[in-house]
Amino acid sequence: MTATALHLPTGPSAGRTARLLGYHSLVQLRSSLRSAEFAVGAVAVPVILYAMFGLPDAGSLLPGGTRVGLAMLVSFGCYGVVSLAIFTFGEDVAKERGRGWPRTLAATPFPTWVHLAGKAASAVVHALAIVVAMSVAAATLGGVRLEATEWLALGAALVSGVLLFSTLGFAIAYLARPRAATVIANLVFLPLSFASGFFFPLSELPDVVGRVAQWLPTYHFGQLAYRTVMPAEDVEFWTGRALQPVWVHLVAVVGTAALLGVVTVWAARREAVTRRG
Repeated sequence: MTATALHLPTGPSAGRTARLLGYHSLVQLRSSLRSAEFAVGAVAVPVILYAMFGLPDAGSLLPGGTRVGLAMLVSFGCYGVVSLAIFTFGEDVAKERGRGWPRTLAATPFPTWVHLAGKAASAVVHALAIVVAMSVAAATLGGVRLEATEWLALGAALVSGVLLFSTLGFAIAYLARPRAATVIANLVFLPLSFASGFFFPLSELPDVVGRVAQWLPTYHFGQLAYRTVMPAEDVEFWTGRALQPVWVHLVAVVGTAALLGVVTVWAARREAVTRRG
């Protein structure tokens, strides 16, 4: 079947690839939006958790003047985008493996990286929706007030999480059996979120949890997000840990993402060799 019959863009190579990526990203987004339970659930769950745990004490102030409602907004914002990354890339890609879609795609001229990039673009849109919905809830119900630049900085930090943790989702997708991917994703995600202080401030949890947290990329991601809108004093009070240089958190998050990316490539190549063997 020709590209014209498939309504795929044609033209010079670079321009064609760019248009193909845009077209496929739109297809992935439309496909995810057709699944109402996914589209609504991905946005609704973090907002509901914020309403349950963040709003009751939203007006309370931390020592540096930060409203608890703002700190909880950052915490559950991190929870929302990391959840989206793990389950969009982990569960969804694993299901495609179970249906044999990667094998089918490999037999066509369609670039696999375009398929995965389309999923990433769709996930970014969903992450933006999560951040906007939670920000509206925090501003209208939680009394959170920020400058426009602070809203943008917080939004950019949170949305970046869906890409930074996408490699964790890919690793689960390629290392776990397709039918077990959802269970494995939950076994990884829930402890990570709890131990990183997304549900409850680390300062309210046993000290051993805080010591473990410093080895988790999600904890370091949270530290970067908190710092966009909270003073150092309140970040220390909320997390119960002494501040570290920003570069430490960046190295932890980006380094983990890169390492898991290498693991994913290895697992994908191993599977391809196994199929050919």
